[in-house]
Amino acid sequence: MTLELGLDTFGDVTAAPDGTLLSHAQVLRNLVDQAVLADQVGLDFIGIGEHHREDFAVSTPEVVLAAIAGKTERIHLGSAVTVLSSDDPIRVFQRFSTLDALSNGRAEVILGRGSFTESFPLFGLDLRDYEKLFEEKLELFAAVREQNPVNWSGSVRPPVENQTVYPMVEDGLLTTWIGVGGSPESVVRAARYGFQLTLAIIGGEASRFKPYIDLFHRALAQYEHPLQPVGVHSPGYIAETDAQAREELWPHYFTTISKIGRERGWSPPTRESFEHEADVGALYVGSPETVAQKIAATAKALDITRFDLKYSNGPLSHEKMMTSIGLYGEQVAPRVRELLAD
Repeated sequence: MTLELGLDTFGDVTAAPDGTLLSHAQVLRNLVDQAVLADQVGLDFIGIGEHHREDFAVSTPEVVLAAIAGKTERIHLGSAVTVLSSDDPIRVFQRFSTLDALSNGRAEVILGRGSFTESFPLFGLDLRDYEKLFEEKLELFAAVREQNPVNWSGSVRPPVENQTVYPMVEDGLLTTWIGVGGSPESVVRAARYGFQLTLAIIGGEASRFKPYIDLFHRALAQYEHPLQPVGVHSPGYIAETDAQAREELWPHYFTTISKIGRERGWSPPTRESFEHEADVGALYVGSPETVAQKIAATAKALDITRFDLKYSNGPLSHEKMMTSIGLYGEQVAPRVRELLAD
């Protein structure tokens, strides 16, 4: 089987060697360097998430991706995710079709509702319209993506009457994914439009998501669409040994999950829960061999076409992330391909 290996990041605000947090501006510059390294070591994709809060530096992934496009040659460039509910579908398409032109056809967009909701009050939207906003805007985006004159009306923005949206994608249609966190309705929605599917698996065993992939395939057939690629997004970190990787990641994992947990009413993670996720759950942390074995097992269990490692983990330093990216491209990726070929 053929498996693309990519990276995802939210542009987490990272720590300097003295422990102080870097500025958002420096984090953004470092992110571009991380993507350049990913391209150099042969990785297939980098996805950049959109957030509007203090602990993540990226609010406009397309701008960062455009900077990366100018410094890379082959790596595909996408969002992870674009919060379509609080954006304008026409402008989203225009920004990504522009990125596609500047990168010679390497742009992809992953659309989602977003697990963080800061963008709603920021842009004057009512959270009570959460579902309706995404449904209607996705319908409009799908119409725009076809690159024909658009006629659309709904309740969340003014109608579009016989308008063609520019710039058009130069070759074919814009590669479009739907990011899903575990909702069957979201899986079926992706199939309805014939879009590709990315599953965010951030806890528990990956195999429990197999029913969602089966549902996606059945729904595609029902809507008379061809089979579409399926990807997985999961967090992780790679170092020379398992022990080193776990010791280096744990304090930053604890900081990040605890902060989000306080906002959402979760209990803070324990070292035992961290070790369990690393052993059998959705945390891909360890030596290159350990991580390669786990990725290959996930790919076989779910029959996916892409695996994206969410390599940024809270204040984990830029230098450690660069080391992790290097190991991922130079050692993990070829080993995964060996395992899948066998």
